Amino acid sequence: MDMVVGAVVQAGTPLFDKAKTFAKLGDLISDAASKGAKLVVLPEAFVGGYPKGLDFGVRLGSRSNDGRDMFRRYAEQAITVPGPDADAIGKLAAANGVYLVVGVVEREGGTLYCTSLYYATSGELIGKHRKLMPTALERVVWGFGDGSTLAAPKTEIGTLGGAICWENYMPQLRLAMYGKGVEFYCAPTVDDRAVWLPTMQTIALEGRCFVLSACQYLLRGDGPADYHPIQGDEPETVLIAGGSCIISPMGEVLAPPVFGKEIIQVAEMDRSAIIRGKYDLDVVGHYARPDIFSLSVNEKPMKVVS
Repeated sequence: MDMVVGAVVQAGTPLFDKAKTFAKLGDLISDAASKGAKLVVLPEAFVGGYPKGLDFGVRLGSRSNDGRDMFRRYAEQAITVPGPDADAIGKLAAANGVYLVVGVVEREGGTLYCTSLYYATSGELIGKHRKLMPTALERVVWGFGDGSTLAAPKTEIGTLGGAICWENYMPQLRLAMYGKGVEFYCAPTVDDRAVWLPTMQTIALEGRCFVLSACQYLLRGDGPADYHPIQGDEPETVLIAGGSCIISPMGEVLAPPVFGKEIIQVAEMDRSAIIRGKYDLDVVGHYARPDIFSLSVNEKPMKVVS
């Protein structure tokens, strides 16, 4: 399959409402499929939510009771993998015949993780990646992934893979993905800055791969009445502005960032562009210097108790 239609879904989570989130997820995947998409990418933490502007009661040296209760509520929106909610997402992929990459908040025991799930058109879960390095206050509510979930599933359309939000600024992680032969680099995010686009172009050029980055578009009104982000309580206050994009292996913008609204962007991706790009740059092949540089990746699960 040389020509693949990809879609990046720019939308926000109905915060602290799992039922509405799954209903919206189903509608968005269906809409993307109706546009001809075979590969659909949704933003970071779409299932479970990214409650931007909350501090969860954290101060240096102390935590508040209200913050603990907010964390409890947040944990209730998370999903277990495997589990019934993860299976339900797979059924949405199968019903629409798409490869699906979706950001979720995953719960294992008492810890939450920011995770990307990869599904085949059959609905089978074919990959899971836990964010290795949560950024800043994210470290209060999310644990750290390990090298056992550096997912790069091979499919009939090509090898999928990628990184979540600011993981994309970790050179070693990018190189690990290139070493796995990633062809469709999926970057779920909530980074709505203008500099995100050149970041994605750099990765596409560096890895000679297609990059699909889906960012949330989130309003204060997407949260419940007792959600009080630091940005303010006006329902139309924009918390995450969007900026999703699709980039070619030569850094061309196939789907440009759009800000200020929910949107599904679609682009045709010609797989032959990958090998044409690697003609003069293959950073894990002819453009590498393993006699000088090497990367060792620990992909063993890090278990506390065995």
